[in-house]
Amino acid sequence: MGDADGGFSQWRRRLSCLAVLVAVLAGGTGGFLWLFQDELFHPFGDARACEGSDARLPDVISAGGVPIPADASDIHYVTENGSARVSFLSSQMPDYLHRAGLVPEGKPLLEYDEKYALGDGESELPEGLCGPAVTGPVWSHELAGPRPGGSILVERSSVVPGALRAPARVIATFNIR
Repeated sequence: MGDADGGFSQWRRRLSCLAVLVAVLAGGTGGFLWLFQDELFHPFGDARACEGSDARLPDVISAGGVPIPADASDIHYVTENGSARVSFLSSQMPDYLHRAGLVPEGKPLLEYDEKYALGDGESELPEGLCGPAVTGPVWSHELAGPRPGGSILVERSSVVPGALRAPARVIATFNIR
């Protein structure tokens, strides 16, 4: 009976060693995945890119030929068939809109206000775009100039008519080809 107990004891030790080995390998693999999660789970290794994107945008994104504001944060984008939708948060929106030529310098935004069907407190996130949605009311403008075919949505103040939120969530859609 001593040999049977010795065989069982040896089998039990091997099973314990195997369990420890599996736990160490699982922990190492989990740590590796956590360390490189942005590169492994985002298209092109770009944490700003949303799932389904078919092209990588440069580090400095230019919407309609004008770089997005330097203070832009919480940036997300989706690219598809030669166009991009970029979402970001910025406090420099009036300046950006003037630099981009969407609103002439010195003119109030309200003169260039376009209707957009998103009421106060309602939110919208275009299909395929990840990250936070814009929340109404929203200022909308169609892009013209050398790269027509895009648009920009900017969160407006629900308290001050004709003013933008600060910071404001923005969704810019533009051609990248």
